[in-house]
Amino acid sequence: MSLLISRKFNISYIPLFVFFGIFVGPVLNLINRDLAHELFNYIRVFGLVMILFTEGHTLSWRMLKKNIKTIGMLDTLGLLITALIAGFAFSMLFHTPFIVGFLFGAIISATDPATLIPLFRQYKVREDIETVIVTESIFNDPLGIVLTSVAIALLLPQAPSAAVLESIAKYISLYPAAVVFFLYELAASIGIGIALGVFGYYFIKKTGIRGFPEIEVFALMLAFGGFLAGEYVNASGYLVATVTGIVLGNHKVFFRDNPRTVKRIMRAIEKEVHFNESLATLATIFIFALLGASLDLEIITSNLLYGVILAFVVILVARPIAALSILPWWKPKEYLFIALEGPRGVVPSALASFPLTLGLMYHNQQMIQWGEIILSATVITVLVSVIVETLWVPILREKLLEVESIGKKIIKDGYKPKSS
Repeated sequence: MSLLISRKFNISYIPLFVFFGIFVGPVLNLINRDLAHELFNYIRVFGLVMILFTEGHTLSWRMLKKNIKTIGMLDTLGLLITALIAGFAFSMLFHTPFIVGFLFGAIISATDPATLIPLFRQYKVREDIETVIVTESIFNDPLGIVLTSVAIALLLPQAPSAAVLESIAKYISLYPAAVVFFLYELAASIGIGIALGVFGYYFIKKTGIRGFPEIEVFALMLAFGGFLAGEYVNASGYLVATVTGIVLGNHKVFFRDNPRTVKRIMRAIEKEVHFNESLATLATIFIFALLGASLDLEIITSNLLYGVILAFVVILVARPIAALSILPWWKPKEYLFIALEGPRGVVPSALASFPLTLGLMYHNQQMIQWGEIILSATVITVLVSVIVETLWVPILREKLLEVESIGKKIIKDGYKPKSS
């Protein structure tokens, strides 16, 4: 139904799934909130791995190299600035210490590939701009998690999530330890992803697998095996899955083989990508429907006004200021489109309840109080950013980007009818 409405009125289907979840969950109580929350925790892992692994196949290595400076600035300086501005706004609105605000800022700092990838499938934009926005969202998850760990370590040093940072901080101070931890996460994730991608390519080449279900099952093993390996060594399993997909998807660039072998491997990879795209689409539906079904409307309504104000601060102030660093490489309109397309989604939603959980675990009443505010503010920010930033995509695309109509393209390229 949501997909039919989306197609009929030419709007993004993502907020429709969220509202559908709210309708069948908190409104009609057809789905128990606790059950929806538990299912969400499982589906988000499965869904994100499938979405990122599949999207890794479609990322062009040429485009990645071309835009590496932009992506690097957005994923480091840009992310930190977003967290600081959002944290300052949170502490002002809710009258909390700045470090509590910074914890909120760290939680919502990462943009959401689960929102952006299906969004840009629905609304096509230039390949270089799509590559920058999507790749930024893929690679900023580890840094967002590290920032959250730093804030947790400052607020609650005994928390399990701070254990790795605390062990590093025994030898150096906390903030340099966070940098070391992030660099380790990045290096380990990329290393494991490359190794699995190379292994996957040569396994397909040597065994000759290409039919159903062998190639599909093998691809799933690579994706989830890589995720588990990354998590086991305290790296980012999601980044591992993405890098593995990039290596396989760009195999013609990274590996030199005879044309016949390349063609055979390409057909096998195309089959598994088609299969994984179907799984990723289903996962997207369940992720956002269950997100809506797991919401507590009482918590949302009690902090609604300040939450909405905070959401627009993130969308219209924090993100555009954070993206100013990319202006040297982009035209003003292109910069503005990139700055206004950074919706928050699955990762902030997954981290939102973390402070409250820790407060309950350690019987810290102050942390429980802050955790409830952070949870409601995060959910409101996610909802507002997903709804606003998906609904205005066609408008921004038309006003800010040069989008050729089909008619203009036919005139420009020349129409060549097929010979009968």
